[in-house]
Amino acid sequence: MRILIVSEDIPFPNMGGLAKHALNLARALVRAGHHVDLLGCDEHPIDVCGEEGKFGGRFIGELNGHHAGWKEISFGMFMPPKRPSIARNFAKIILRHAPNYDVIHYHGHIPNVARYLPPDVNFVQTRHDQGGDCFRHTRFREGQICDSIDPAECAKCINPTPNAIQRAVSKAAVVRFRRDVAQSFRAHKTVFVSDLLSRNFARCAGPGPWGTTVHNFVDRNALEKVRHAASLLPPREGFHVFIAAKLYPAKGVEQFLHALAPRLPKGMVVTVAGDGPDEKRMREKFEGSQIEFLGWCAPDRTLKLASMANAIVVPSVWEEPCATTVLEGLFLGKPTFALRRGGTPELAVYEAEPGQLRLHDDMASLVSDLVTFDPGTRYGFAAEGLGCADRAAQQLLEIYRSPPGGHHRV
Repeated sequence: MRILIVSEDIPFPNMGGLAKHALNLARALVRAGHHVDLLGCDEHPIDVCGEEGKFGGRFIGELNGHHAGWKEISFGMFMPPKRPSIARNFAKIILRHAPNYDVIHYHGHIPNVARYLPPDVNFVQTRHDQGGDCFRHTRFREGQICDSIDPAECAKCINPTPNAIQRAVSKAAVVRFRRDVAQSFRAHKTVFVSDLLSRNFARCAGPGPWGTTVHNFVDRNALEKVRHAASLLPPREGFHVFIAAKLYPAKGVEQFLHALAPRLPKGMVVTVAGDGPDEKRMREKFEGSQIEFLGWCAPDRTLKLASMANAIVVPSVWEEPCATTVLEGLFLGKPTFALRRGGTPELAVYEAEPGQLRLHDDMASLVSDLVTFDPGTRYGFAAEGLGCADRAAQQLLEIYRSPPGGHHRV
């Protein structure tokens, strides 16, 4: 097949999980014998991604306009025309290339783009976050998970004290957007990276065949090479805990350290890789001989550090849809500690052995488990092919080959 992967998150020097997912999929599809090109953002050449940007096809940098603010911050309200306008622009760019491909597969943050594509275009989108009904994409506000379906409540996400006009205009923007997204999902094929995302969308849109789930995935071959290299190193003394996360409230790193610091056992060392708006404050509060902050780290260094740790902690307090860091921890053979939230419980199917994914209802119980855990615990390998991009590519190829516009179950 001739396949066009589309994502405004590519290319950038520091790419997140969505971009890595799309590039990992592109490489798997090329390995399976398909022709794959990538339509991405026009801000940078693909070279800024380094080795990660090499996927075996042609890069087309044309996506633009998605950073436009429409003065929402200054007006203190969401503007109803903004998201339809961005979606129309993306649809126009996609349609210029659609005749050259058998399928278009979109990975991005404009879920209503399918609303503006003809029904005969074989279009698939993968939903990586909760942006189908939440303008923040996270369903997280004021340090708490947000489960409200009232569109008027969304006004507080751009202005904590909206007046009547701001509230009414923001509500109109959310109502229109959710309607357009529902129409998009009805008109074209939709994939969710976890059942959680499908359930949470149905909470707003009502029951319906909104799409199918193909879990997030990793490059297992690469991870197993990293794991093997780490096994050749001499063992380190102590209990080494590793966290890779953006340092802002939803990721829960500060809450975790706050709960751990008073109970930090002698010999335990916590290494945090990642930057973000809270980094400076967290360094001042927690950094010391047993807690170290590395700032942003390149992906290869991050995986090497994870492979050398005794345990991985993913302390997110928002509903992670399908965290790559959890999958990486499991496939590196590490005990992986997380909260029982979002799509994370679904990832227990990727354990090498029962108990490897250690889920907890609150941070206090997570910390209690961690500080009493035996750092010498080792885990084997999950079943062959499980959680890898190549298997997911085969599932997606079945969806690609189904008729345009239909809902396909795998």
